[in-house]
Amino acid sequence: MRIFISFVVLVLFFSCEEKKQEKVQQPKKAITEVQIESIFNDSISIRAIAITPTNDLVYGGNKTTIGHYNAAKNAHTALLKGKVPDSLNVSFRAVAYANNATFGISIVTPALLYKISKDGTVQLVYKEEHEKVFYDAIAFWNDQEGIAMGDPTDDCISMIITRDGGTTWQKVSCDNLPKATEGEAAFAASNTNISIVGDETWIATGGKASRILYSADKGKSWTVYETPIVQGLETTGMYSVDFYDSKNGFAIGGDYTQGDGNEANKIRTSNGGKTWKLVAENSGPGYRSCVQYIPNSNAKELVAVGFKGIDYSKDAGNTWTHLSDEGFYTIQFVNDSLAYAAGKNRIAKLTFK
Repeated sequence: MRIFISFVVLVLFFSCEEKKQEKVQQPKKAITEVQIESIFNDSISIRAIAITPTNDLVYGGNKTTIGHYNAAKNAHTALLKGKVPDSLNVSFRAVAYANNATFGISIVTPALLYKISKDGTVQLVYKEEHEKVFYDAIAFWNDQEGIAMGDPTDDCISMIITRDGGTTWQKVSCDNLPKATEGEAAFAASNTNISIVGDETWIATGGKASRILYSADKGKSWTVYETPIVQGLETTGMYSVDFYDSKNGFAIGGDYTQGDGNEANKIRTSNGGKTWKLVAENSGPGYRSCVQYIPNSNAKELVAVGFKGIDYSKDAGNTWTHLSDEGFYTIQFVNDSLAYAAGKNRIAKLTFK
């Protein structure tokens, strides 16, 4: 009996402890404000940023700019300075960090893809010359395998892939890709045309047709899915796509010539991109160039940025709160309260509260 009583006391004790812990765990409060601290100001337009494993930042812009920001030291390094000809004047709208190296690919012809190693060594690892060449985004599945995508030069979206850590890149034949429809291209607005979860990849196109290209096997095979987002003009469609996990994804865009237009410019999927539905139609933000899920938000919280400001959703995009009029082109999260954003002549650290 004494043993039985002791057992009951212990069970009650731990049961109370569990209840106590349950009471302590409060649901995360919705974000109501954002603090913006500039960390870089220069006459450079920056549309591409990427977070490194050490939570530093790499970025790309015009005037042959690829940079690295050391957060701990609050210091910037121009990675191409003195490593490429001063006469070279290209714009990088796609950057990535993988295999201890920074990668940046330039727009228009010739497309130049540089690999910048940790020791500062600069290698031109891919070059493409074509009157229609225009690369929009780059991302990696892992340290060895990565992909960059761009506008069609033939009858498919351009894709180049590396399987050796970015040392060599091969262009994927249109025989192995979905055919592009007339006027289908992409936008080099924020380096977020590509979203990767594990081996799965989603690519957002735009223009006269705005579709999702999907690969389940790191770019070896592709399927195409239609979307209901606004399309039909060269300036319409998806500008950005992000997946929280293999099922939940969100895309945003519109028409950058109609900054306030919020008709059919936000779409969501819950089945891995196979089907999409319009959300917050005729409400919430108009044209935005970038959307990202907030980490650890169970696919509920989103932040969208554009030249018209910063917007937040706490309910998977159904409703939105306008947080700031300060304009940015792109955003990437470090954690669920800290992000970096970049735009015209600036990079900023954003703290969400």
